[in-house]
Amino acid sequence: MQKDDHKHIDKWADAWKYRSFRNRTVTGLIFLVALGIFFPFFFNFIEARDGARLNDPLLNVLPAVDVSIPIFLVLYSTITFALYKCYKDPSVFIVLLWSYLIMNFFRIISIFMIPLQAPPGLIVIKDIITYLFYGNRFITKDLLFSGHTATMFLLFLSFNKKNDKIIALIASILIAVMVLIQHVHYTVDVIVAPFIAFISYWIAMRLLGKY
Repeated sequence: MQKDDHKHIDKWADAWKYRSFRNRTVTGLIFLVALGIFFPFFFNFIEARDGARLNDPLLNVLPAVDVSIPIFLVLYSTITFALYKCYKDPSVFIVLLWSYLIMNFFRIISIFMIPLQAPPGLIVIKDIITYLFYGNRFITKDLLFSGHTATMFLLFLSFNKKNDKIIALIASILIAVMVLIQHVHYTVDVIVAPFIAFISYWIAMRLLGKY
């Protein structure tokens, strides 16, 4: 085992000595599993109901193009990078875990409270991972706000190093642009996402005692 690997393991060993870290990790992972169980039922519900269709000036003039493959590559390469950063630094892991949970709480409330129809010209993102996660069906009404964009922006907020933040910020911008090109979100969904991500991150930091 390389010396750098020992440093990462030592960081986790040191963090695990603290009861607060253990409790927050275990509780967060339990919530994450519960979220995974709940999501298929929730998205089946929202997909079956009617909603409003927004008049989106940008989408009205933006031709719909299938960019599923670039979305998939940017999204999961950045997530893989984030998992590596979590392995290296438990503080990144715990902040991301709780920020993500809080962000999804807001997303569930927002989607439930504001039913929307899919944007005109929507092209379903061909993503087998989210297809399985959402209950073996493609979901088109998980709109306000964009979970893809918010997740990427959470990574930007949670990373500690400048270069890592730059990578995540570029990924956030690329994802935001591509989900609009694909017409899977309204413009407002993408605009709102970073603000909700920031609020979720801020709450998580408060809960974790970072401030």
